[in-house]
Amino acid sequence: MLKAYKYRIYPDNDQKELIKVHFGACRFVYNWALEQKIKTYQQSNKSISRFDLQNILVHEIKPSNEWLKKANSQALLASLVNVESAFTKFFREKTGFPKFKSKKNPVQSYQMPQHYTVNFDRNVIKLPKIGEVNAVLHRRFEGEMKTATLSKSSTGKYFISILVDDGKETPEKQEISESNTIGIDVGIKDFAILSNGEKIENPKYLKNSLKRMKCLQKRVSKKVKGSNNRNKARQRLSKIHEKISNQRNNFQHQVSSKLISENQAIALETLNVKCMVKNHCLAQSISDAGWSSFVTKLEYKAEWLGKTILRIGKFEPSSKICNVCGYHNSELTLKDREWVCPYCKTKHDRDINAAINIKKFSLQDQNLIVI
Repeated sequence: MLKAYKYRIYPDNDQKELIKVHFGACRFVYNWALEQKIKTYQQSNKSISRFDLQNILVHEIKPSNEWLKKANSQALLASLVNVESAFTKFFREKTGFPKFKSKKNPVQSYQMPQHYTVNFDRNVIKLPKIGEVNAVLHRRFEGEMKTATLSKSSTGKYFISILVDDGKETPEKQEISESNTIGIDVGIKDFAILSNGEKIENPKYLKNSLKRMKCLQKRVSKKVKGSNNRNKARQRLSKIHEKISNQRNNFQHQVSSKLISENQAIALETLNVKCMVKNHCLAQSISDAGWSSFVTKLEYKAEWLGKTILRIGKFEPSSKICNVCGYHNSELTLKDREWVCPYCKTKHDRDINAAINIKKFSLQDQNLIVI
């Protein structure tokens, strides 16, 4: 299995300058390769391959740009791989045409496919062209090290993420049944509603910090563009954004780990979040909840432990169907949080009823989406 281990690193001033050179060089190569692919297609209606780009980079671009030699050659070649991957993803998944990278992006990164070492005893990581960098190696790993990604956050912190192949096979999926399956309906008021009646409260980290964030944003807007005071104000604003992101990730990791460890299968409803956030009344609350990242955490943790993720279609009326008798309440609106079934007289909590129906639908073959 492939797992990524992320660590905080503390480069000195000279090393920071070298890292900055790597960021700029990889960004330059990426933008150059993207431009070449666009121009080649426009002129000849054909695509230029990564190997042709690599040949031009080595024999023409690097000799005419001496500063590129300060960067690790493998990192520059990795930028070409990233361009190729971006186009592959565009054609297969239709996620959007690749964009040029900007040095104004607050988050910068580059990749190292090889030639780096990790020393857990000394808490240092040796990087090509940079040397030994102090790190907080809080977790040990065993296995073959693959690509390492060095990044700088918007608050000026440096991290390295190391992809490791531990040599273990992915566990086989365990048998599932109605008793060891749980349905989850995500929401805004409550973050997750389970089919067993439990509700997990939504911490709403963004909403709780919104007042302070608006104050800091006003201070940024009043500063002169390009001034040091504006950069300091942006740093303070970035810190609160980073804190909210860390709080949300920590909360989602705790909830997802608990759900995965306690159940053999988890049933979810397929949500089109991109369309849902177009509703300006709910967009901020939906983004604050972070449903997509939560589902992603459930999926990869389930794969690690041999658990199963079940999905039902996005158009299944899970909230409007009585889980007792199957009556369809077509008049139910979003503001109705409770309703009584006119056929069997059962009083329903809208969200719990939806979670129960999601579980029921997922265990029916005709409603199941295989992922």
